[in-house]
Amino acid sequence: MLNIGEYHKLVIDRETEPGLFLRNDDGDEVLLPNKYMPEDFKIGDELEVFVYLDFKERPVATNIKPFIQLDKFAYLRCADVTNVGAFMDWGLEKHLFVPYREQVIPMKVGERYLVFCYLDLETNRLVASSKVFSFTDNSEITVEPYDEVDVLVVNKTDLGYNVIVNEIHEALVFKSDIFQNLREGDQMKGWVKKVRKDGKLTITLQRPGFRSIEPNSKKILDVLSVNGGTLNLHDKSTPEEIEKHLQMSKKSFKRAIGTLYKQRKIDIKVDSITLL
Repeated sequence: MLNIGEYHKLVIDRETEPGLFLRNDDGDEVLLPNKYMPEDFKIGDELEVFVYLDFKERPVATNIKPFIQLDKFAYLRCADVTNVGAFMDWGLEKHLFVPYREQVIPMKVGERYLVFCYLDLETNRLVASSKVFSFTDNSEITVEPYDEVDVLVVNKTDLGYNVIVNEIHEALVFKSDIFQNLREGDQMKGWVKKVRKDGKLTITLQRPGFRSIEPNSKKILDVLSVNGGTLNLHDKSTPEEIEKHLQMSKKSFKRAIGTLYKQRKIDIKVDSITLL
C-alpha cells in the first residue's frame, strides 16, 4: 500500500507521456510527473520518492523533500488564509491545509507556526494542526532520568518552556535550567531531569548532575584559552555573571572548577580562575 505523506522506495515500471509510473512489490502504482523525472534512468531502477495528493486529489510522487511528513512536527510558514482555513508552505506546490478548528490562534500570512501533520480519515487528505499537544502521549513514558532526548520547543510559559520530547511526550523546561535564548520551533538535545508518577516530565538543557562535569569542564578550559588563560569568575560570582559568560548554572560551574582544580588544570584565586 502506498501511504500518502510518507517516503517509499519504488521501482520504475514504465515511461508514459505524463511521466514515469512507479510500483512497489505489491503492484501498487503511482505517477512521478515529468517535472520530477531524473535525467538518467532505466526501467527497473529504484527511486525514493514522497507520495502526496496533487491539486486534483490524486496520489502522485515527487523527489522533492517536503519540510514535514505524516505524523511529524515542523515549524512552517503560513502562505495563505481563506474562509476555510490556512495553508502552510511545506516545500511542495500544493500547500498543506490547516482547518480553522485546528488553529490555536488565527493564523496570519507570513507568520510561522509549529504544526503536526496527520491524515484526516474522513477526507483521506493530509492536514496539519497547531494544537500540537493533542498529538503527544504521556500515558506510557518511554524515557528515564538522565536519558539524552531530542527536544522541540513549543511555547514560553510563566514557569519556563513547554517542549515535546522525542516527538512523543509533552514536557517542561524550567527557567532555572535555561541558559540560552529559546524560540518556538527550536530543536536541540536535552536530558530527562525528572519523571513524575503522574506522567509529567521535566527536562534540562544541560547534562544533569555529575554527568555534566566533563563537558562543562571542557567549556571552561576553552573559554580560558580564548581569554588569555584568565577568567574573572570564581566560586563567589553571582549566578547571573556565570550565566552571562558560560551559559551554565552556578552549581554546574562550581562542580566543574572543583574537578579542574583537583586535576591541577586551573588555579582558583580570590577574584578569578587561571589556566595552569
